[in-house]
Amino acid sequence: MVETALVDWSRLQFALTAGYHWIFVPLTLGLAVIMATMESIYVKTGDEFWKKTAKFWMKLFAINFAVGIATGIILEFEFGTNWSNYSWFVGDIFGAPLAIEGIFAFFMEATFFAVMFFGWDKVSKRFHLAATWLTGIGAAISAIWILIANAWMQHPVGMEFNPDTVRHEMVDFWALVLNPVAISKFFHSVFSGWMTGAIFVIGISCWYLLRKRERRFALASIRVAAIVGIVGTFAVMFSGDSSGVHAAKYQPMKLAAAEGLEKGGEGAPFSIVPGVEIPGMLSVLATHDIDGYVPGIEDILDGYTTSDGVSYPSAEEKIARGKSAIEAFGRYRELRDSNPEEAAAAREVLDANIDYFGYGYIDSRDELVPPVDLIYWAFRVMVGLGGALLLLMFVVLWAERRKRLEDMRWLLWIALLSIPLVYIAGQAGWIVAEVGRQPWVIEGLLPVKAAVSSVSVGAVKTTFFLFVAIFTLFLAIEMRIMIKAIKHGPNIEQ
Repeated sequence: MVETALVDWSRLQFALTAGYHWIFVPLTLGLAVIMATMESIYVKTGDEFWKKTAKFWMKLFAINFAVGIATGIILEFEFGTNWSNYSWFVGDIFGAPLAIEGIFAFFMEATFFAVMFFGWDKVSKRFHLAATWLTGIGAAISAIWILIANAWMQHPVGMEFNPDTVRHEMVDFWALVLNPVAISKFFHSVFSGWMTGAIFVIGISCWYLLRKRERRFALASIRVAAIVGIVGTFAVMFSGDSSGVHAAKYQPMKLAAAEGLEKGGEGAPFSIVPGVEIPGMLSVLATHDIDGYVPGIEDILDGYTTSDGVSYPSAEEKIARGKSAIEAFGRYRELRDSNPEEAAAAREVLDANIDYFGYGYIDSRDELVPPVDLIYWAFRVMVGLGGALLLLMFVVLWAERRKRLEDMRWLLWIALLSIPLVYIAGQAGWIVAEVGRQPWVIEGLLPVKAAVSSVSVGAVKTTFFLFVAIFTLFLAIEMRIMIKAIKHGPNIEQ
């Protein structure tokens, strides 16, 4: 088995890359909708003010878009450099949506981005508006294929293991595409981008009001962004509900860790913070039934039976069956040419235990428990900040409609200082999603320590610190260019 340091550093490097990439993605998704809405108003009304307003936010979109591409490309390369065993084992499945994303969605996005950014006054108004909307739609399509790939790692479907090639191979493409986890993740991630874009636009606009600049531009931007953000946040809440149901069904350990639930049962309580609980609420969220059964961490490790009579084996039984599967796989490979009958018998044992194949790499039940404290608090940070930012958008929109916002300097400062909070909420959500399924790269199928590449720890450490420097430089450059553009302003007459 590979050394622990290699696994830890490889995980850390991938987390670093993914975390930086997710700084840029949600703003791209959110600004795309906001600026397209503004341009739609321009095309409908013919008011040049809305054209200039859309062009300003489009400039910030372009800066963010360019840096996001760089981090995303590096992220995909890491599957080959750091996780080659994973790429070999499931590349036939995982590679398909990523290939579609690159060939179709990314090129669509890039093509219409060029028309959108450089095509002002070179194409008709309506064609330019279509290019702007199609840039945003392309970004969303790009997101859905990436999230289909990620959702398959959370809930693997539509494949069979081929012991002759030592690969999982796709047998049902549409099961992959219509994976219920993918659908929930898509809406949750894309609409969280709307929220991010809205808070960003509101915060920057409030800065202009604090400086008593660009008054009409700032108030109009706040109005559009707040409406987009409020709609997006309610959509995030709705998709989050379905994500909770899916977690309870397909990833019960993740749900138990997010709640710090040691012992579950019927009518399970929801923990607001340690010591403060709402009776029965977790069962409602997880099963839509106040008496629904929700297993805790110990229940999952010991084995449990749901209220519907469905039994799940203990960790020890899963590990034993996983080791039987690995042993049978080895026998099959050894005997398939020399002794077909024995090989067929080994294949039967393998097929009977294939669902637990990944557990054969697990040494103890403790490995199956993710870092509970981190996931528990990350979930509360995500939900708490999401609720606070929704309230902020309502209050800001109310104050703007009542023409009182400019006099409420305290509210303007809160809105401006809330920009980093929406990013923290987004990062916390990904911690719940990705750290919550540890130790698995693919839930129940392939643990992290069996997926890592055979490279030196020193090489991973070196590239990790190199990426820290590069990504931090990217972020600093983006922020400097954005701040310069914001200070310059849209220069629209009041």
